[in-house]
Amino acid sequence: MFNKSKQKHSGCLIINQIMRARLVVFPIRGRNWCFTRSIDRSASESQSSQTPSTFKELWNNIFNSNDKPTESNAELLIDFASNKMNRAWTGLEKAPPGSFKSKLHGLGLRLLARVKPSEIFLKSISKDVTKVEITYPSSLIARHVRRRLRHIALRGTVIHKRYFYGSVSLLPLTTAFTVLPLPNIPFFWILFRTYSHWRALKGSERLLQLVSDSSASQNSSVAIVTKNNSHGDSEDVMRNPSSPWVGVLQPSEELEKLVQHGDADHGLSKCILSDICKTFDLNTMDVVKYRDSV
Repeated sequence: MFNKSKQKHSGCLIINQIMRARLVVFPIRGRNWCFTRSIDRSASESQSSQTPSTFKELWNNIFNSNDKPTESNAELLIDFASNKMNRAWTGLEKAPPGSFKSKLHGLGLRLLARVKPSEIFLKSISKDVTKVEITYPSSLIARHVRRRLRHIALRGTVIHKRYFYGSVSLLPLTTAFTVLPLPNIPFFWILFRTYSHWRALKGSERLLQLVSDSSASQNSSVAIVTKNNSHGDSEDVMRNPSSPWVGVLQPSEELEKLVQHGDADHGLSKCILSDICKTFDLNTMDVVKYRDSV
């Protein structure tokens, strides 16, 4: 009995770890802010392990599970296609220099460089996230940080819904390129953009639930609790006793010191951004995109 209880407890710890998201927010140049999520390798590995790797497994999961809702089956299908695209991309990345596959990989990198960093951030907020820990420089007001997150989430729901439907409408047109003897790059690019906008849309909706007051009435019932807030924003403190999850706004003196080293006009240098990424376990390429896109 003790062993079973211990196993259940360990399982709960794993689930909690998967559902937690640490968000890092800080000004990067003037009034422009960076929004990013700390790297969570355990969550990505768990999600990959739960996604079917073969068509047979996908078929069994979808058609042999009548109790699953249609939306869950659709997400499973999308995750399956995403894994296939990621494996194909890895194959291009490992291609010998100068080969046709290597040139395709270079073209893909140039196209990916055009993806906005806010889209990458919103895609990182999956439906499984039920707890957010928001780290920001201690000089910022917690209420403003939360308001900025709500703004980017609300804006994402509008923009990515529009681009998602636009990308879907272009898919039939790009199938015309299949008559060419070359890989149908326009089709695969539009397919990727469709998937990317859909993920960003779902991430926007989820983030909006997590950082809004109305989230207390949603299924997640996530509360936002400000810790160590010297600015006394008591209106940002909400508690829902029926929810085991607690979101935390965490002012950071360490992040404040790093941000203060930046130039007021030119913003944070790549060297400072590299230090911030190392300290808070962030993806350097995604963070630098914020600096280069403003």
